[in-house]
Amino acid sequence: MSDTAPPPAAREDRIDGQRRLDAVLFDFHGTLAMTVDPVAWVTAAAAACGTELDRGRATVLADRIATAGGLPGVAKPVRVPPHLAEAWADRDLYEHAHEQAYTGLAATVATDIAGLAEAVYARILVPEGWQPYPDARPTMAALRAAGVKIGVVSNIGFDIRPLLDAWELTGLCDAVVLSYEVGCIKPDQKIFLRACGMLAVDPERTLMIGDTAADAGAVSIGCSALIVPAASAGRPNGLHRALSLAIAPLPA
Repeated sequence: MSDTAPPPAAREDRIDGQRRLDAVLFDFHGTLAMTVDPVAWVTAAAAACGTELDRGRATVLADRIATAGGLPGVAKPVRVPPHLAEAWADRDLYEHAHEQAYTGLAATVATDIAGLAEAVYARILVPEGWQPYPDARPTMAALRAAGVKIGVVSNIGFDIRPLLDAWELTGLCDAVVLSYEVGCIKPDQKIFLRACGMLAVDPERTLMIGDTAADAGAVSIGCSALIVPAASAGRPNGLHRALSLAIAPLPA
């Protein structure tokens, strides 16, 4: 089987079997989707500002902005300037803090492109700034077809629902729990309890899938957890493993 193809059951958007679990919770960034390549990201942002970058200059700018922490999810800043410390701490709790933190960090990189920091941030708010993992939708569809409830639980400071809409994932989700909307951040037990409550499922019958230790915090309330690698955009990251964990195949 090609390393870019989901398993047969996922490709068919179904799986025959009996539920081992009642629900699966998915993290968003690094689990269901990944931001586009940083060079492409900065190139598109510069174009929105009326500047065409060659690949060499785009690469240099992307490296500098990523090192500064201005590309959400790519790398954490080595140092947060004092005037951004509060916004950075609250970035996943308030929309304004999220925008202020990342725009401010990107703005620490000197450039002659007016508005680049704001344009870089704007790219994460639109589907064009992301790429869903190829096994995301097939896996979610197969779980849904088997009667497993699906939730998305994310530490994030903006609404991802427009992205889910664009990728036709909204209809596969029974609940979307975002940290800035509920006022708590993984690995806080409260965010996982909120998700289970919204799905009306017991934690012991729920699997949390993510790419960080914060996602594994779900085990503190009795959930199972699966940590997958945050693969580069466009490559499968092992989400299909949820099928064998959530659904027992029918006997031959």
